[in-house]
Amino acid sequence: MSVGIIRNVSYKLFFNTVLSMDIVLLVGRILFGGFFIMGGAMHFMKLKDMTEYARTKGAPMPKLSVMGTGMVIMFAGLAVVFGVYQSISLLVISAFLLVITPIMHAYWKVADPNMKMMEMQMFLKNMALLGASLALYVFSSEWPISLLSL
Repeated sequence: MSVGIIRNVSYKLFFNTVLSMDIVLLVGRILFGGFFIMGGAMHFMKLKDMTEYARTKGAPMPKLSVMGTGMVIMFAGLAVVFGVYQSISLLVISAFLLVITPIMHAYWKVADPNMKMMEMQMFLKNMALLGASLALYVFSSEWPISLLSL
């Protein structure tokens, strides 16, 4: 038997017995939703700094925007983690990322090369998160491990 076949069989045995796909999905939801829970909490823990940052980016009503978006992404992240209202929460996260990213991370407007690179990385990170939220949305109707399934 070749090493490749043994490795493939051992991966299948591991994932089919030790880690079911339900557990993998739950861990992914915790990591993904946790990102937005922490991000939302940071909007309040660093309200002054985030308000000033939003002001420099030209966000409308910066303090209210920071508090509102912080609340929205925190609750949406909690919904993803606990598997309640997950479809609408994932759409809310997607809309948030779609609207906020070009405002807050408009790297094409930045002259300083180092700042431009940082803003581009943040922009691309948000686009990856947008892709992840849309991918999770496709499978959001039936999450086997959730608060509602207990």
